[in-house]
Order: sequence, then structure tokens, then C-alpha cells
Amino acid sequence: MHELKIERLIDAPIATVWRAWTEHFAEWFVPRPWSVEVIEQDLRAGGRSAMVMRGPNGEEQPSEGVYLEVVPERLIVSTDAFLPGWMPAGPFMVRIDSFADQGGKTRYTAIARHWTKDARDQHEAMGFEAGWNAATDQLEEVVARIK
Repeated sequence: MHELKIERLIDAPIATVWRAWTEHFAEWFVPRPWSVEVIEQDLRAGGRSAMVMRGPNGEEQPSEGVYLEVVPERLIVSTDAFLPGWMPAGPFMVRIDSFADQGGKTRYTAIARHWTKDARDQHEAMGFEAGWNAATDQLEEVVARIK
């Protein structure tokens, strides 16, 4: 598989990390100084995911897709390969976020699976590791604030 992955042990129970991920999404999802406007986040299989990421110099990057699988406090799978109504779109990746209990803490794993090696390499060159780790740092900040 053409996969990129980060993994983190977060010092909070799954319920808190899940709440931070789902209810405070705009506070952590993109690394600062970027921000994200959530247009829709329908967390169910077939539900729409739509947002606009904004950079500090006026950049705008819309992102739209669907959720493929949502298991509360366990798993969120989404993709940009489809738009709502299963309309095909130009695919970049499937994103898999998983949450597992590890002694009262949460093992959080975020995976980006790509259709091709070139797409994976492009995502890595765009700063996957630094960007997704920075976003996960921000997720941990939200968790610490709400627990």
C-alpha cells in the first residue's frame, strides 16, 4: 500500500479524544497559522465532509469528500474519491483515523492511503509528517483543555 502514517499515545480516555476530534475539529485539523472552515461534517457512512483550508497569505484550499465508515470512539474513514451521492471525484487518498484504548490512554493513529506511489510521494513532499504531527499536537492541546 502507498501509505503514510502517524501514531501517538494521547494521555486521555478515548471518549475525550473522540470528542476533541469530532466536536473541536476546526481547532486542530490544520497546522497553525492555517485555519479551516468546516462547511459540513456529517459523521456517518455516506455523509459529506466539506471544508475550506485557509493559509496566512490568503491561500484557499477547498476539500470535499465522504465518510466511508464511522464507528464512534473507534474509527473514522473518509475519502476525497467521491462526493456526496457517490459521485466520482479525482481521488488523492483515503484517510483512516483510529482510536484504541491503551491503559486508559488513547492510541491515536492517522493513516493516509494513496492510489499510487506518486501520490504518496507527493503528499510526503508536501510535508505530511510535519503537518499531520503539528495537527495532532493541536488535537492534544484541545484534549488537555476539555478533559
